[in-house]
Amino acid sequence: MGFAGAMVVAMAVDALSGWPSWLFARIGHPVTWLGRLIGAIDRSWNRAPDPPALRRAAGVAGALLVVAFSVVIGWMIQALLPTGWIQIVLVGALAWPLVALRSLHDHVAAVAKPLQAGDIAASREAVSHIVGRDPAALDEAGIARAAIESLAENASDGIVAPVFWGALFGLPGILGYKAINTLDSMIGHRSERHEAFGWAAARVDDVANFVPARLTGFLFVLLAPRRSGALACMTRDARRHRSPNAGWPEAAMAGGLGVRLSGPRIYHGSITNEPWLNEGARDPLAADIGEGLTIYRRAMLLLSGVLAILAFA
Repeated sequence: MGFAGAMVVAMAVDALSGWPSWLFARIGHPVTWLGRLIGAIDRSWNRAPDPPALRRAAGVAGALLVVAFSVVIGWMIQALLPTGWIQIVLVGALAWPLVALRSLHDHVAAVAKPLQAGDIAASREAVSHIVGRDPAALDEAGIARAAIESLAENASDGIVAPVFWGALFGLPGILGYKAINTLDSMIGHRSERHEAFGWAAARVDDVANFVPARLTGFLFVLLAPRRSGALACMTRDARRHRSPNAGWPEAAMAGGLGVRLSGPRIYHGSITNEPWLNEGARDPLAADIGEGLTIYRRAMLLLSGVLAILAFA
């Protein structure tokens, strides 16, 4: 379980520094590099005149290419590293950009601060950076709900999932997962352009997040102030979510905070009627974002502690 120790290193470095803006300005970020590759494949292979079956086949080939490329790059780099403690440290340092622990916390906290001060305009601007729904239509409850949902879902696919696959397989695991997740983010949509081409990306992402999403939900249950409510809501409502995975951490967070999440929302001027998680509970407020961040911090500490035990005990 040496790679578990490497993931502790990655989480610690990211918690302390995040991905510095000056470094991003100079070299970008590994996810943006993957994004350029995926974008090029999408533009070249996803041709509107082609029939859906051909576009689906092209999407399968594109997804396989991106994931295989990422895994091979990770394997080649890892094979060049020395063994022992030096490998653990170096793998952790190289995995650091792929663990968005600090970034997620800071983006959600940036929504909470102006909302607690009553600055709806600033909080709408901040929440627009982490969700795709129309911020102009959001009141305090809507902003808080969007921020808490983003926190719960991205804790799973932004931290727990990459760390999970990295602990199992090292750099090939974490790079392969980030390729899958970036593919889903960019082309795994049920839009006219990507319904067929992004089919494989969305399905593989569902598989890759199956265990991490449920693990994240149980971490939230263990550390929520309302543990019984979190467990009851997660086991009852998780499967009501449109996503086979996101419902687990979101429902656990809803029950743990005693608020309702999901529900109807507006995307690009159209109302999407999603079922409520923890229906019947009150709407969240600005203070609930801060409580959600506390659960998140505790969950990440517990996760790193478990990984450290696996690696070094």
